[in-house]
Amino acid sequence: MDELLLARLQFGVTTVYHFIFVPVTIGLSLLVALLQTAWVRTGREHYKRATKFWGKLFLINFALGLVTGIVQEFQFGMNWSDYSRFVGDIFGAPLAIEALLAFFLESTFLGIWIFGWGKLPKLVHLGCIWLVAIGTTLSAYFILAANSWMQNPVGYTFNEQAQRAELTSFTDVLTNKVLLWAFPHTISGCLVTGGLLMAAVAAWHLKRQRNLDTMRSSLRLGLAVTLIGTFGFFLSGDQLGKVMTETQPMKMAAAEALYETSQPASFSLFTIGTLDGTAPTFSIEIPDLLSFLATGTLDGEVKGINDLQAQYEAQFGPGDYRPYIPITYWGFRIMVTAGMLIGLVTVVGLWLTRKGRLPTKKWVWTLAIWSVVLPFVGNAFGWIFTEMGRQPWLVFGLLKTEDGVSPTVPGGTVLTSLLVFTALYGILAVVELGLMIRFARKDPPEEPKTPDAAKLEFAY
Repeated sequence: MDELLLARLQFGVTTVYHFIFVPVTIGLSLLVALLQTAWVRTGREHYKRATKFWGKLFLINFALGLVTGIVQEFQFGMNWSDYSRFVGDIFGAPLAIEALLAFFLESTFLGIWIFGWGKLPKLVHLGCIWLVAIGTTLSAYFILAANSWMQNPVGYTFNEQAQRAELTSFTDVLTNKVLLWAFPHTISGCLVTGGLLMAAVAAWHLKRQRNLDTMRSSLRLGLAVTLIGTFGFFLSGDQLGKVMTETQPMKMAAAEALYETSQPASFSLFTIGTLDGTAPTFSIEIPDLLSFLATGTLDGEVKGINDLQAQYEAQFGPGDYRPYIPITYWGFRIMVTAGMLIGLVTVVGLWLTRKGRLPTKKWVWTLAIWSVVLPFVGNAFGWIFTEMGRQPWLVFGLLKTEDGVSPTVPGGTVLTSLLVFTALYGILAVVELGLMIRFARKDPPEEPKTPDAAKLEFAY
């Protein structure tokens, strides 16, 4: 059994599964904070009901995201011990800060927020959920700082004797050019995911004419945040693509299946290549668009896969430095297509619900409900493209993937853990989906009546 392949497969499965919950948690934390802010400012009871309703869904995803994230940490030591030794001095700082500062902030104040209803002053209680939202965002920043270092190593020196990278500038790590655009790109995706989830659940209720006051405000808020996130996603993605061209030109070339250096370069809408992935045989292209995406000019040069392969062989020695082209090419396109469809759904949804209107056609609500799948597809393929496009490197230019796997863990052990954890993920997915559907179908909680109000209702 191929230990490297199994270790990569296990980490890939864990990462994609974990990232189902992360964007929902980050997105919903902000949405819940906004709803509670609206309640505190206006005093309108339906905002309070919405806050408690969406707070429950937020808590479910927070718990499951935490559980699946812990599994990733264990894999660093179990399957990737040589990688952990190589990057340990670099990753120690951002991941420690994430755990001790960001996660402590969000988990502590989340507990206070849960048990603080009716016990804390309104503004203090509101501050708790905002600190949770800030904490989840900070967690993303420090984790992305570690990942961005793998894409573009900065602020380090290589210790020849210890054969590992050692930190020289934490500031450089936290201001990595990849991080500065990967962070807003990821957070925008989280806003899209949380917003569209809120809109889809609200659409389910509105389709059945239930909880109109609470769910209509939730629908509008979810769509508005989704639209903002979609703009942020494409704007940051445009800049991230230019940084990627500068730092990882092979990934950009693989994203477009561009085999030969071109100036200007066309953007391929659809490409069919040879079986070994060395050349295209058919392609539908938009002239000059790739040059603009990669360099910001219509006549910019974009290096091709074949030329970069020769360059890397001269720079790093013999080897195959191409990622698996079909995955990078289609992963990139699925991510972008999902984003475009989300933007279309959001604009149409805001238009159909303007000035108090609600659509009367049931198929409109059905499409709105099923649109919730789009951000999860986009998030998953976005991460697959990001990580697969870096191959064969674990740390670009420094450590190959094959050199980071644990040398003493047999393939049978990795296979066993892969099968066990995949089964557990399946069970967790069923449980999480069941809980989400169960709570999403419930009506938002009614406020308990005062004794006098109860007497009046009974007398009436």
